[in-house]
Amino acid sequence: MNKKYLSILAASVAAVSLFTGCGSDSADNKGAASQEKVLIVGTEPTFPPFEFTEDGKDVGFDIDLLQAISDKIGYKMEVKNLGFDALIPALKSGQIDLIAAGMDATEERKKQVDFTDVYFSGGYTVVVRKDNTDITGYESLAGKTVGAQVGSRAAFYAKEHGATVKEFDTNSQGWMELEAGTCDAVSIDSAVAMYYLKQGGDKSLKLVGDLIKDRNVAMAVSKEKPELREKVNNALKELKADGTYAKLYKKWFGTEPAL
Repeated sequence: MNKKYLSILAASVAAVSLFTGCGSDSADNKGAASQEKVLIVGTEPTFPPFEFTEDGKDVGFDIDLLQAISDKIGYKMEVKNLGFDALIPALKSGQIDLIAAGMDATEERKKQVDFTDVYFSGGYTVVVRKDNTDITGYESLAGKTVGAQVGSRAAFYAKEHGATVKEFDTNSQGWMELEAGTCDAVSIDSAVAMYYLKQGGDKSLKLVGDLIKDRNVAMAVSKEKPELREKVNNALKELKADGTYAKLYKKWFGTEPAL
């Protein structure tokens, strides 16, 4: 009886040990999963080809580039869509880790946030309806009602040239108002304008005048996270060196990168 009892006891202990071991592995796996590093990227999704929504998904040059950067630095990327003027406050309050929204690295913004290296250079242009013959570029905007995204450099240049600026939360709203005739022109990034016209906007709209070539786009990070800025800059350098940056640039803009 004693031997039988000891055999049963030994088997029970072995079974408990087996289940305990399984439980430890599960807890360890949960711990590993919870430690996955996440990069929360803030953007404004009405700025194609930089970022926009297609079939319920966030797509565009910035989205592809940030995914490649996230892969390089070992983070999982999550996108948070916000109004353009809400992006910097969200970054400063810690709601997001980084801004990728076709944002110019201006001196004024640098007082609030840090910027990565510039990853896109371009210019601003004026778009009008095809039947408009009064506006021929920025120099003829004085006294006109011009649509532009709130807080953007495009809005700044329209005001600088004497326009009454009607600021919108989204670029799509600007296009709708221009088509409807509730504004005379739109001031906007030239790459965004050309993309919109290629998607069918050229049936009723046209570009006019020369570009204002003052477009230096970078990603914004908190001044409290210099290590993140360094990681992103290093990843950008690697993506340019291995050809990934050029491939993505050509995919979305149709030309070789200017940088």
